[in-house]
Amino acid sequence: MERKLDIIPVGQWNVFPEGTRPLVIAGPCSAESERQVMETASALKAEGIQVFRAGIWKPRTHPGCFEGVGEKGLPWLARVQRELGMKVCTEVACKEHIDACSRYGIDLFWIGARTSANPFLMQEIADAMQGKDIPVLVKNPVSQEIELWKGALERLNRAGVRKLGVIHRGFSSFEKQIYRNSPGWNIAIELRAQYPEMPFFADPSHMGGERKYVAELSQKSMDLGLDGLMIESHICPDSALSDAFQQLCPAALSDLLSHLEIREMDSDCLDYREHISELRAQIDMIDDNILEELRSRKKISRQIGQYKKEHNIAILQASRWDALLEDVVRKSAHYGLSEKCVTAIFNAIHEESVQVQNEVISNHGFGNLPEPESE
Repeated sequence: MERKLDIIPVGQWNVFPEGTRPLVIAGPCSAESERQVMETASALKAEGIQVFRAGIWKPRTHPGCFEGVGEKGLPWLARVQRELGMKVCTEVACKEHIDACSRYGIDLFWIGARTSANPFLMQEIADAMQGKDIPVLVKNPVSQEIELWKGALERLNRAGVRKLGVIHRGFSSFEKQIYRNSPGWNIAIELRAQYPEMPFFADPSHMGGERKYVAELSQKSMDLGLDGLMIESHICPDSALSDAFQQLCPAALSDLLSHLEIREMDSDCLDYREHISELRAQIDMIDDNILEELRSRKKISRQIGQYKKEHNIAILQASRWDALLEDVVRKSAHYGLSEKCVTAIFNAIHEESVQVQNEVISNHGFGNLPEPESE
């Protein structure tokens, strides 16, 4: 069951400049010293950045790595806020972090990928956020589990957090790839479709893992119509104590932003509206035809299940399916379709077919039942 979230539009948060896109959050991966924080923030301010980020507590994979300066770094963020007039934000992962940040008047919190994947921690954070009018951005969990992401958002919203948004930073993957984290744009698109009112940021720094990929991932985010970007920027990236390879100097960040092509979300152009309506009507007809063909295929799958049942044949025929999938993938190139897309679609179709046959074989006397009208 879908749960509608009660969200306050980002324009009413009093954090980001009104009418700008992309909304930008920038700053170092970690707050390392007061000097580093102030120099980076001052340089970003000079480039037009209004919202400054810095990690105070850093969850690291191995002990002994730099894990952030801790609470002593919060006065540095407060100084950025006070002297430069910038909004400031940091990552929180427990009640103690929230309490400390609240004492120093931090403007915005974000929740990291490791934390958003843990319902126990998310509930602790939700409980600690009750009664606090502070915006929260939730990064996607490390794995491609959209329900975990949605669950984290629901917990916060139920606790009264209405200034709520998300950050897409990609997913951990065992597969070899050029990026640090697999973009998994399909998950982001699905979440965006379910919560269109939700402010949606991308984190190209963590997604790419190297500064050379940040620009292309930022542009992809804008092409998909996302609202903002969280980009790591350090006054001297090569000397950073954490994630040095993915951070940009402030000038490089400014150059990147100046070259982004921002897509409009819609157009009042009559010619555009007429042609896009015609094309969408064609898509709708094709989709209806696909559904009709899937209905016919399901009917045949049911007949196959009945025939296997009568002859005491197992449902799964691995060699048959492997040969079919191989043939479909081979043909996909001829039709100009991606192998990944076709494989995913046909695997889903096969899974449904197996389920239908299983229902037939498991239901004694099923063959005598009339076919459901909805079929």
